[in-house]
Amino acid sequence: MVRTLTNAFTSGRLAHAFLLTGVRGVGKTTTARIIARALNCTHPNGKDSVSASEPCGSCDNCRAIASGSHIDVLEMDAASRTGVDDIRELIDGVRYSPTLGQFKVYIIDEVHMLSVNAFNALLKTLEEPPPRVKFIFATTEVRKIPVTVVSRCQRFDLRRVETEVLTSHFAHISEAEGTRFDARALALIVRAADGSVRDGLSLLDQAINYASSNVVGVDLVRKMIGLADQAQVFDLLVEVLKGEIGPALRLLKEQYQAGADPLVLVQDLLIITHWLTRLKIDPESADMANPPEVDVTLGKEIVTKIKVPDLTCVWQMLLKGYSEVRAATLPLEAAEMLLVRLAFVADLPSPADLVRKLTEGDSRTTDSSKVTPVVDSLGSDLQAVVVPIDRPGMASTELTSETKANVMPSGFAAAVQMFADHGEMRLYTHLQDHVHLVRFEPGRIEIRLGEGAPGHLASNLGRHLHEWTGRRWAVAISATTGDPTLAEQESIREERRKIEVSQHPEVRALLDTFPGSAITRVRSRGARNPEELEKKNT
Repeated sequence: MVRTLTNAFTSGRLAHAFLLTGVRGVGKTTTARIIARALNCTHPNGKDSVSASEPCGSCDNCRAIASGSHIDVLEMDAASRTGVDDIRELIDGVRYSPTLGQFKVYIIDEVHMLSVNAFNALLKTLEEPPPRVKFIFATTEVRKIPVTVVSRCQRFDLRRVETEVLTSHFAHISEAEGTRFDARALALIVRAADGSVRDGLSLLDQAINYASSNVVGVDLVRKMIGLADQAQVFDLLVEVLKGEIGPALRLLKEQYQAGADPLVLVQDLLIITHWLTRLKIDPESADMANPPEVDVTLGKEIVTKIKVPDLTCVWQMLLKGYSEVRAATLPLEAAEMLLVRLAFVADLPSPADLVRKLTEGDSRTTDSSKVTPVVDSLGSDLQAVVVPIDRPGMASTELTSETKANVMPSGFAAAVQMFADHGEMRLYTHLQDHVHLVRFEPGRIEIRLGEGAPGHLASNLGRHLHEWTGRRWAVAISATTGDPTLAEQESIREERRKIEVSQHPEVRALLDTFPGSAITRVRSRGARNPEELEKKNT
């Protein structure tokens, strides 16, 4: 920004409108006033010049602008004057030439607060600006400004002030105030300022007034801001990774009673988790950005025993928990529940482990009342324990290999009969009437579905066979014609039996005795039919 404005003043190619955006307290309004001074600065020789890229600060115009009394520099707070009438009043003064300086400068702070009609009224002036008028807009929410306005401004994004600059600036101010700050206390204030000079100055002034002496320590600042002890937060995270939920909850309660905000504590957990991840991936860069009061040696020891997927899982859960704690009416309780979930993080299998477990058909169950730690101990390798998905029926169908062999169907008809035996009569009927077998082998069935078959029939076939046999079944749908359906095959067999039975002498005599009679069904003695099964299951 400085380079662009310097060259613009030197060449005389000044924009008619400037847009300054950035977080609170980074100097947007101050920068706007400096630009206004540079535009109207009068040099000691008494000659006005548009090349005054560095205002002198001593001429009448500079002093008047600094004190806010210059007649040609008008400041407007859009947060309190949002209407179109306010903008029209401002535009009415645009037609008049500057009185004392070279330019009339309109500084509109928090410009995003203007109404839509106010922006529309201002847009015409921005499209055809008078030659001696400059607009300087300041905002923290540039996305709320119409793009038609933004496109007609020269935009500058003011970044957060760097940590080193803030630390040096605050140290200089505290020295001028006759107060000595502990280095760690000053670091906490800089961190809480989050790149905002104004926020940092407010905290610095509060700390000076809060202290009972001329020395401000780290404990005093932490208590004043509501921060948690970083070392204890690190210990809390270690306990959670070890699965020790009891000690973790006690540490949380101690920090809360000491004045720490649960939301800030979760934020500290996020910072430490991010640092551990960087330490795991790139140890050299992480060493330069480690959180204060955190044992770097212990951190390096931990990351050698924990996997990156575990750290990313912890990060995602903390990130989601941060939103929950922020929105909760009971933030402490929400933070405690977040720690409980983190302690059980090892029960969440990774996608690769889940696929492997499902492929192996592992149906073991795990006692969920026992926490399986991500970190077994700081002196042993860290292991992520995978627990397979507990699906309905898996525990009840845990069978030995001998039992599985006994219930394994010998063919497709036997597999379909299992549906009748287990009372799944609707699926049994669909399999009988609408499925054409193409290929059958243990663990794999290839079928062609008839016109009346429901779409979920293939998936239900594989799922139920897996449940009843303990083995995974792959069911493929083919376009091959395949065999007749089981119902069609039974109908063919039925016709053959009718022909065979009708040739029996006793049956023939019976048919001759009752003219018009016919054989409708032939069933073996003692055999069950689907109607009997359905009645039994209803």
